[in-house]
Formats: sequence, C-alpha cells, structure tokens
Amino acid sequence: MIMEINELKFDDRGLIPAIVTETGTGKVLMLAYMNEESLKISLEKGLCCFWSRSRQELWLKGDTSGNYQHIVSITADCDGDALLVEVRKDGPACHTGEESCFHNLLATGPEAPGFTYEGLLNMLQGRKDNPKEGSYTSYLFEKGNDKILKKIGEESTEVVIAAKDQDVPNTVYELCDLMYHCMVLMTEMGIDSDMIRSEMASRHVVDHKVKQEKMVP
Repeated sequence: MIMEINELKFDDRGLIPAIVTETGTGKVLMLAYMNEESLKISLEKGLCCFWSRSRQELWLKGDTSGNYQHIVSITADCDGDALLVEVRKDGPACHTGEESCFHNLLATGPEAPGFTYEGLLNMLQGRKDNPKEGSYTSYLFEKGNDKILKKIGEESTEVVIAAKDQDVPNTVYELCDLMYHCMVLMTEMGIDSDMIRSEMASRHVVDHKVKQEKMVP
C-alpha cells in the first residue's frame, strides 16, 4: 500500500518520529523527528533531513560531519504516525562516533543474542579509537599494519596445517583466529561490513549470469 504525505499523522508540534535502520543488517541507528518540510526535502534529495527539536531548525544529517544517510526506503506504520527509514550510511550515526545512537546497554534478557560479526567489528573499532591497556587488540592497532599482516600470514599457515591434518576442531579454531585478524585489518584500513557485503553480492550476481549463459544451447 502506497501512503501519501497528507495521510500521515503529525503530532501537535507538526512532527513525526523516524526510526532509522541500516540497510542489509536491519540495525537501528537512531530515532529522530521529521516535519512535513524535512520529509519533503528527504524525498527530494534522497538524504535524511530531520527537524532538530533542540535547535528548532532543519537538520540535514551529515551536512557538517559528512556522515550522510542515503535513503533506501521510507515506510509508515499501520497508524501513519511513525516512519521507518532504511538507509545506507556514509559513517557513524551517532555524534559520539558510535555506529548507532543505541549503544548504552541497560539490561539483557534470556533471549539476548550471542555473537555477531557486527558486534565484533564494533568492539574492534572501540579498541582502535579508545585503546585499552593490556588489550591484545589495542596492541595490534598500536603496532600497525605490518604486525597485523604478519599475524594474518601466520594464522593462514595454521589453518592450512590443521586442514591438511583433517583436524576439524583445530581447523575451526584456527579459522576463527584468522577471521579475527582479518577483521582487525578491516578496521585498521577502514573497511566496513557493507563494503564486504556489496562485493560478495556483486560476485553472486556475476555467478548467476554465468550459470544462465551456460544453460543457453
């Protein structure tokens, strides 16, 4: 169902909450507010524009920081009084430098998710931005690219040895070491998961075309 702007329910201040999520991951980045003017600007530019309640002015996200949010889609909820904005971001969503404004954990429940690659990348970025004494990760960032690359070489060799011996548990262990150091390298070089995901997706499309061509008589 397609909804028009005039069907939305803005509050008595002329505002509507906009929940911003990252395309691909679905991660919630921030909660902001739009009025009719900022929503129209967002649609025209393809970039998130909000209404700043504290400054009482229009706010084009990224105008000063460069962390623009490119709109993939905007969806209204069933009552038309809230928006879900899916974006591709150029940088951190939060003014603190965190990827998401929602980074202050209050509690976890029994169904709390375990390990995620995004969570590990966020932790690595934190160790790079705010080094922690005694942290092996911070040590790697301190030593720099040469040290990280040396570790990747060493861990690659360990994977080969374990796999050659048909040792599944040890191969899994060594693969985890290798993947960790590769993600440290990603963080060091400013390579985010979106860049990897995009490259993998492009390869998938190419493979699909090749398969189709092979099927043509």
